[in-house]
Amino acid sequence: MTDPPGQGPEQRLPARREPAEAVPAERFSAPQQAHSFGLTPERAAKIVRQSGSSRWVAFLAVTLVAIFVIGYYFYELGVPGIKDSSRLTKEIAAQQVTDVQRGAKLYQANCSRCHGVTGQGGIGPILNDQAKLLTHLTPAYLETVLTVGGRYVCGNPSSLMLAWLEPKGPLNYRALEELIAFIRAPSTLSYMAADATTGVATPATGWRDPSYVLPAGATPVPDCWSAGLGGGGATPAPSAGSSAAPSQAPGGEAIVIKLTAQGIAFDTDSLEVPAGTPFKIEFANNDAGIPHNVAIHKDSPTGALVWAGDIFNGVETRTYEVPALPAGTYGFVCTVHPNMTGTLTAK
Repeated sequence: MTDPPGQGPEQRLPARREPAEAVPAERFSAPQQAHSFGLTPERAAKIVRQSGSSRWVAFLAVTLVAIFVIGYYFYELGVPGIKDSSRLTKEIAAQQVTDVQRGAKLYQANCSRCHGVTGQGGIGPILNDQAKLLTHLTPAYLETVLTVGGRYVCGNPSSLMLAWLEPKGPLNYRALEELIAFIRAPSTLSYMAADATTGVATPATGWRDPSYVLPAGATPVPDCWSAGLGGGGATPAPSAGSSAAPSQAPGGEAIVIKLTAQGIAFDTDSLEVPAGTPFKIEFANNDAGIPHNVAIHKDSPTGALVWAGDIFNGVETRTYEVPALPAGTYGFVCTVHPNMTGTLTAK
């Protein structure tokens, strides 16, 4: 088969096209000032303004921090010259009240049976005596007694007071601290105490008088509770009037005054005797297991000692012989429980 005339193989190929002329792509160029390596006056001024603003912000931040630190310092420690402006002082005072209130509950539950509801004493020694609180019942002493028990006081292993700190006792160290805080609480501290019988909370104050000072010639507080107690291990000293002849009133009748101790209190706070005449005190101790006596002091129960009767323990009645007293006012008191007081008038 032959190709038609004029159509050879070379005629069947497509015609070659010449390449179109290339069109250059559009280019994006930054303005000339963008390629400048120097600072224009406008740019330099902008940098200065930004730097000044940053320094001002930093100054304000430092100033605010300084004001906060100073304010917090005075908030914590108080402003000089302004009383009770310290948060720490307020917190310490509030914590002290909390400790005393908790200690009061512990005392009523564990200690009042022996030492009295108000620390007036009983089976155990008195605790609310100012001289003892000042010189004897220190926090360290109380902590030791509560830790090891009453044997620390007199060296008596048979002491009725047991150890209270765990593991030998029921209380932990925090309870001991609260109990000591209650016993040592100053009379200037007020708190709410629950009544032992009704449970109703009433205002109360501490026992210790911060302004108390020992009177001149005061007798030191004895180290041992048993000392001087009839039946307590020591021999009681004879009373000042025990060797006197029976007192006789005009007409041959003895002058006898009756006085009773019960519930760690005298049945009367007022006695009257004739001046210049010896008399007798018929004293009945109705507190089982609790020692009592009667002592007479000049002017008041805390004045100079004039006369003192024997201390004896348990339910018993004794008759004291008391020498004649000059006309005047006297105070009578139980030596063992100084809160038991009264006034005796000789006229």
